[in-house]
Amino acid sequence: MTPGAWTEAAEVLGADLHLELTGPGSRRAVLIRALREAVRSGRLEPGARLPPYRSLAADLGLARNTVADAYAELVAEGWLTSRQGSGTRVAARAVTTEPKPAGTVGRVAGGRVAGEPVPYDLVQGKPDPAAFPRTAWLAAARRALTAAPHEAFGIGDPRGRVELRQALAGYLARVRGVRTSADRIVVCSGAAHALRLLARTVAGPWAVEDYGLPFHRGLLAEAGVRTVPVAVDENGADVGALPLLPGAVGAVLLTPAHQFPTGGPLLPDRRAAVLDWARETGGLVVEDDYDGEFRYDRRPVGALQGLAPERTVLLGSVSKSLSPTLRIGWMVLPGTLVDAVVAAKGEREPYSSATEQLTLADFVASGAYDRHVRRMRRHHRGRRDRLVAVLAERVPEVRVTGLAAGLHAVVELPSGTERAAVEAAARHGVAVEGLAGYRHPDAARDVRGADGLVVGYATPPERLYGAALDALCVALGEVVPG
Repeated sequence: MTPGAWTEAAEVLGADLHLELTGPGSRRAVLIRALREAVRSGRLEPGARLPPYRSLAADLGLARNTVADAYAELVAEGWLTSRQGSGTRVAARAVTTEPKPAGTVGRVAGGRVAGEPVPYDLVQGKPDPAAFPRTAWLAAARRALTAAPHEAFGIGDPRGRVELRQALAGYLARVRGVRTSADRIVVCSGAAHALRLLARTVAGPWAVEDYGLPFHRGLLAEAGVRTVPVAVDENGADVGALPLLPGAVGAVLLTPAHQFPTGGPLLPDRRAAVLDWARETGGLVVEDDYDGEFRYDRRPVGALQGLAPERTVLLGSVSKSLSPTLRIGWMVLPGTLVDAVVAAKGEREPYSSATEQLTLADFVASGAYDRHVRRMRRHHRGRRDRLVAVLAERVPEVRVTGLAAGLHAVVELPSGTERAAVEAAARHGVAVEGLAGYRHPDAARDVRGADGLVVGYATPPERLYGAALDALCVALGEVVPG
């Protein structure tokens, strides 16, 4: 075999391994030192398979005997293992020093090291990763990819795959009372992406609920859109105040199905009032359909969009119902906004993966998405009920609200105790957020004097959920007067 042919064969048969061959000594000694360091640092983990010695020799420009001898010595020392048919691997008991994660310097409230993973994650908005329907998703992917036309693997339509837009149009009409067609739906990579596009398209200022995601307000601010807070009470946003706000408000961003994060739907008279405002002023209602599918105690509230399709934009995603890693969301738009939003998205905008869009289209059309949502609705309701029962038994002084829907509840606290409760939770290994962090910085004084924790109950695996609730109760017991 010629040298060129040998190199080509080695590239096919081997696996890449980066080694820094520097320092004094023979080539064999330098190679042994580099391999030891790769194992010691944790870059080569126990059980990792090394390239065949012939392949590594060709890659490094060394003699085959040099690499074979280095492997043999490290096997003898216990760094590596070698078995016929299994190749050469890092020994299972090889000593490694794990690199510390970035951001672990310094301490946070409660004595934890900053960046150190907490045992119990009760931060809202994150589904349990173990609940992802892998088998059903894989079956949908196989069907979708088998049926996909060749053009699906080229440069896509900025609006998204037509198969997904058609599936969403049917699903949203059936489940959320939406009135639309596939040509009025634009697929994006989540609610944040949708807001970025709308901020480039719809002039400000925008009215927003005085409790909401700071991240969303930040996206609008980055686009130069000023936000004006509208008060929220137990009946949702006080939309009657919209005509009294300073300046000509171009849009209002609402979570009418389940106000985020305080809970509760926008009541019928306020739903009618905000749509009347939009028709009279030419304004736009941006409806974040947050938790529209996860209602527990009564029938889901239909989307506002169904009452005024030309004055409403509906935002949705699968981040909570399936997984945020899919990066698939959608906008249901008035006909007059479609071209402007597509133009803002751009011909080369990073799109959601076409293969995942096709898979989701099949997942929805086949009924697998309905089945998954129903299953998760039962699961989340059980988690919610367990949280309420444990708190009622062990910390009866607190009140739990926002329970009708979603993946979190609000634990109302005595005035002045919120920060202490967050710090106590951190000391006991619980990640949880205070209600104050969701309040608009320009909001008027909250007459309710609301202190509270926003407690997510979806994320912890089942084996840790009970312990997470125990730790939360202990933390609350330290700060809430008995």
